[in-house]
Amino acid sequence: MRKPQAILWLLSALSALLLSLPWLVPHTGALALVAFVPLLIADAVADQLRPRARWVWPAFTFVAWNAATTFWVCNATVGGGLFAIFGNAVQMLAVWLLFRLAKKKMRGALPYIFLAAMWIAWERHYFDVDISWPWLTLGGAFARSTRTVQWYEYTGMLGGSLWVWVANLGIYGLLVAVSDGLWQRWNGLARACASLGIILVIAGPVVASKLIWDAYDERSEATVDVVIGQPNFDPYEKFQSLSQAQQTDILLSQFDDALAHRAEQPVLLLAPETFTGDLVLNEPERSATLQRVRAFLAEHPGAEMLFGASTYDIYDTHAAPTLLARPYGGGWIVSHNSAVMARPEGPVEVYHKSKLVVGTELTPYPKIFVPLDNWLSAKMKVGGLMGRCVGQDGVSLLHFGPQRAPLGCAVCYESVYGEYCAEYVRAGAQALAIITNDAWWGNTPGYRQHLSYAALRAIELRRDIARCGNTGISAFIDQRGELLETSAWWTRETLTGSVNLSSEQTLFVQHGDIAGRVCTLVFLLLAALLLVRVITKR
Repeated sequence: MRKPQAILWLLSALSALLLSLPWLVPHTGALALVAFVPLLIADAVADQLRPRARWVWPAFTFVAWNAATTFWVCNATVGGGLFAIFGNAVQMLAVWLLFRLAKKKMRGALPYIFLAAMWIAWERHYFDVDISWPWLTLGGAFARSTRTVQWYEYTGMLGGSLWVWVANLGIYGLLVAVSDGLWQRWNGLARACASLGIILVIAGPVVASKLIWDAYDERSEATVDVVIGQPNFDPYEKFQSLSQAQQTDILLSQFDDALAHRAEQPVLLLAPETFTGDLVLNEPERSATLQRVRAFLAEHPGAEMLFGASTYDIYDTHAAPTLLARPYGGGWIVSHNSAVMARPEGPVEVYHKSKLVVGTELTPYPKIFVPLDNWLSAKMKVGGLMGRCVGQDGVSLLHFGPQRAPLGCAVCYESVYGEYCAEYVRAGAQALAIITNDAWWGNTPGYRQHLSYAALRAIELRRDIARCGNTGISAFIDQRGELLETSAWWTRETLTGSVNLSSEQTLFVQHGDIAGRVCTLVFLLLAALLLVRVITKR
C-alpha cells in the first residue's frame, strides 16, 4: 500500500475509534469533541492527493463506527443488524458526500457550516421517519458522561450534537490555520482570541453543566413508592421451559416478598415489557394473567401493577380493520406491544407502544411492504416475515394511586426518543416509567447503552424514572440522570424505592428541539444556495 493512502486509512480508522469509544467505555464522551478531526484531515489530504474513489475512507469510518457500537443487534436478528449497520452508514456517507459537493461550490467556512447543519438536520428528521434508527445520534455520546450535559434540559440531545460539531470544526479550523501559515501571520490578540474561543467551546458547556449540577434540587410535590420486579426469563426459552402461569407465579412471589413487611399503603409494582401474551383487549377479563394479578392485588391493599403485554384486538368483520391486520379465524387480529396498568378491580388502562422496532415489530411503509411480505410469506410457506404491531397515534398517560398521579410509560425503544418522551410531560406526566426486555441482545454493550439513554431522558425532562428490564439493568434514576440503585445483569432481582412527582416543565419540554429546528433551517438555506451554485455556470 502506498504511504499516502496508508495515512488516509489510519486517519479514517482513528475517527472510527474516537467515535465508537463514547458508546463503549463509560465517561469517554469528551472524545466525540475531537472524533471528526482526523476524518476532516483525511478529507483535506485526499483533496491534495486526488486518489480515486475518495468516498472509500469516510465510508470505512462510518461502517466501522456503526459495526463497533451496534453489532449486538445481530444477536437478535442478523439481517436486521446488518441493515442497521450498513443502512445507517450509507446515510452518514450521503451527508458527507453532499459536504464534498459543497466544498466544490462554496468557499471559506460555508461548506463546514453546511456539514454540521445538515448532519443535525438529518438526525432530527431520523427521529420521525418509519425506518428510524437514531441510536448513534451524536448527542448520545454523553449518555454515560451525564455530569457534563446537565444543560440538556434546555437544548435536548441535539444540543449535544451541535456541541460535537462546533468543537470538531473549531479544532480543525485552528489546525488548518497553523498548517497554512495563517497562525504565524496573526498578531498576539488574534491568536489569543482563537485559542480562548476553542477553550470556551470545549470547557464552557462543561463548566455550565457543573454549575447546574451543583445548584439543582430534586423537584418533588409528592412521592410514589415503587417495587421493580426483574424476573430474568430468557426470551429465547420463555415458553419452552416455563408456562405463562409459572412465570406469573415467579414474578408475583418476588413482589410478595418485597411487600411482606410493608404497611398497607399505595405502591406501584413495575414488571417488564411483554411479560404476558394472553390479553385480548375485546375481553380483557378472560386473561388468566390479569385474573391472577387482580387476585394478588386484592391481597395487598394499595398495590397496583404496571406490566408489559403483547395485546390483541380481534375483529369479526369481512374487511380488514387496518392494512396491518392478519387473518384470524373468520376475521382479523391486530397486535400491539402494550403497557397495562391493573388494579384489584375496575377497567385496566392500556398504552400501546408507538415507536416500534423496524422489522421485528413494525412493517414500514405498509402500502408497499405489507403486500411484499404477504407474497414472500406465501412463497416461503412461513408466517409473516415482518412484525405488524400497531401503535397509538400519540402518547397517553397511565394513572396510579388514590390521587390518580399521571405517569408516562415508555416501552423499550421509545426511551431513545427525547422529543417523543417530552410529549408525556406535556400531557401531564409527573414521573416516568420505562419497561423493556433487552435480553435479545445477550451480554453485549446494547443493554448498557439503552440504560444510559434513560439517564438523558431524566435530564431533558427533569423527571424521576423507574426502569424495569426483564433481565436487567433495572434502575431508579433521579432528575439529574444519576443511577440511584441498579440491578445486576441476568439475575432475578427486586428493587424497592420511590420516585418524586413534579409538574415543572423544562425549556426543552416547553419549546421542543430548538437546536434541531435552527440547524434544519440553516441547512435548508445553505442547500438552496448549493442548488443555485450547481445549476448555474458560475
